Parts: sequence; structure tokens; C-alpha cells
Amino acid sequence: MKEKGAATLPAIHGSVVGSGNYIVTVGIGTPKRKFSLIFDTGSDLTWTQCKPCVGFCYQQKEKIFDPKRSKSYRNVSCSSTVCSSLESATGNIPGCASNKTCVYGIQYGDSSFSVGFFAKETLTLTSKDVFPKFLLGCGQNNRGLFRGAAGLLGLGRNKISLVYQTASKYKKRFSYCLPSSSSSTGHLTFGPGIKKSVKFTPLSSAFQGSSFYGLDMTGISVGGEKLPIATTVFSTPGTIIDSGTVITRLPPHAYTVLKTAFRQLMSKYPTAPSVSILDTCYDFSEHETITIPKISFFFNGGVEVDVDVTGIMFPIRASQVCLAFEGNSDPSDVGIFGNVQQHTLEVVYDVARGQVGFAAGGCS
Repeated sequence: MKEKGAATLPAIHGSVVGSGNYIVTVGIGTPKRKFSLIFDTGSDLTWTQCKPCVGFCYQQKEKIFDPKRSKSYRNVSCSSTVCSSLESATGNIPGCASNKTCVYGIQYGDSSFSVGFFAKETLTLTSKDVFPKFLLGCGQNNRGLFRGAAGLLGLGRNKISLVYQTASKYKKRFSYCLPSSSSSTGHLTFGPGIKKSVKFTPLSSAFQGSSFYGLDMTGISVGGEKLPIATTVFSTPGTIIDSGTVITRLPPHAYTVLKTAFRQLMSKYPTAPSVSILDTCYDFSEHETITIPKISFFFNGGVEVDVDVTGIMFPIRASQVCLAFEGNSDPSDVGIFGNVQQHTLEVVYDVARGQVGFAAGGCS
């Protein structure tokens, strides 16, 4: 359902460019060129790889953006207030290049990073949704797990994020549905248009003032049974929802209880060796039909979110299909509601009202 004033972009699984994240195509520059960017609710800065790649540019699907070929590109000067505002968005004090250009640096949780010039440029979402003088990064040294995407679209809660830079038009509202496979398409929508069936949970006060969208998780159920986990197990570290993290991370105790209950319900299937961070794996190669127990998350306000079946197990191969959750190593580490567990859900970020909502069947 598309409402007046909303901009909808098709969202695709990053496997088409070799990434585990989700991608939308936007236009950058004048004349505009199209780029595939990972959209990330866990960070704020939007950036793309830029010529002349002074440090290093990884291989990407499209040709690398050349600011010299855009009429609307302008570097931001180091003495400007927008340059100093970078520190709150990236956690790093901006630098100053010899030509007095503001230099940003941002590092992500998986140690990927981008360093480059901070600039103003025209960003085009749709033919009717064009934002001149949009603040973005022109990445000159970029390394990590970006895998073919041209850069990142920052959807966090800082004033340099896309959500805040477009607030006068979209009122700090956006939603998405992440498709469960590379053969289906989801969406990333800015502006109004909310399904009636969406149930909202308030943003957690624990993450007020940060860039993250914190949620108050209260419990988990497996196979319809609520697990015996004290609410404090979740509330002590807190939980964020992040479209840019692949596998959900739970407090160690919560994960142990989940894994134990799941293993009991899956005892008729032969187990398989663990893979990297995934330690509960099964061999389904001899089975034509498989019954997987339902898993649901509970959030403040009595909101129950059923995880799609494609978000419960992660297939490595037929003989190795694993429970798609990970336990944090320390009880004080923040929990993360990752993108695999968000498959097919309509996830609505109503930032102005301080709430995040969920509904089933968001990609259909």
C-alpha cells in the first residue's frame, strides 16, 4: 500500500552483490548515477566509494563514483559546524585535509571501515524525491565486509542520518520488509503509509541520545512455550534492532535456554557439526519434510513478533542447517535483533513518536 508523499525503493538481498545485508539503489550526483547501498539502521553516515580512491577501494558492482563528473558535488570545509557534528555520528573526531576539506572516519562492529571526504551532494531516491546538498561521505579508503555494494545508507538516529536530513519531507518515518531469499523483493519506504495491523513497542529509554534503535525485549517462546528467562536478563544489557547485523545476538543465558528447548524439540533429526558462530546444526539430507518449532520474541507493550521460518534456521548445505541465533560472550553485551530474524516482517520506525512497529507479511 503506497500512500501519497511516501517514497518506496525495492529492497533486495545483498547476495546479488555478495553481501549478507540488504540493498537499495539510489542516485548520487548531477547527472545522477545509480549505486547499490546497504541500508543500515545501526549507523548514521551515508557514504559511497569515491575516485580517486586515495587509500583503497574494494571491488563493487557499479563503477566507482567520480565527484569530478558531478556538477553538484561540494566538499564540506573543516571549519564548518557540520564538520564538527561528525563526531557524534561516527564516534571519531573529524580530520582536516591539506585543502581544508573535512575528513570523516567510521568503523563498524565487524571492523569494516570507511575514511574519506565529507561532502554535500544531490541524493535521488525516486524521480519525485530529490535532496540537494545532502551530507554524505566520499570514501577514499574503504575495507571490510561491504562485498560489492557501493557503500552504506545510514538510517540511525543522529542528525546526519538520512532519517533526519529528510525529516521535513518524511517526518522521521520509514519502514521496510527484508525478503527471505534473493529471488524475492522487499521494500524500503520513507514517509507515511502504515499497515493497520502494525503493533508498536516504545523505543527503549536505555538508548536515548544514542544512534541506535533500542527495544525493551521481555521474553522468547519456542514451540508456543514461553521460556523461563527473567526479564532482567534482557533489560540489563538492552537490545537494539539493526538491519545491518545478520544474525541475532542474545544474552548468553537467554541463548542457552533457547538452544536447549530448541534441541529438545528437534531431537528426532540427526545433528551436524557447528559452523563458525552457529552451534546448533542438523543434517536434513535424508528428510523430505521438516517440522521446525515456532520462535517468537516479546517486547514491551505486549508485542509478540513471530520469527519467519526462514529466520529460524540458516542453511549452509542440506546436511548442515543451523539455528540462526548466537549467544553473546558476556551478559553485559548488547543484544541485537538482526536481519535474518526480520525476514518478511513489516518493520516500521516511527522516530517522531518514539516507537518501532511490527506486522507479518510485509513483503507481499
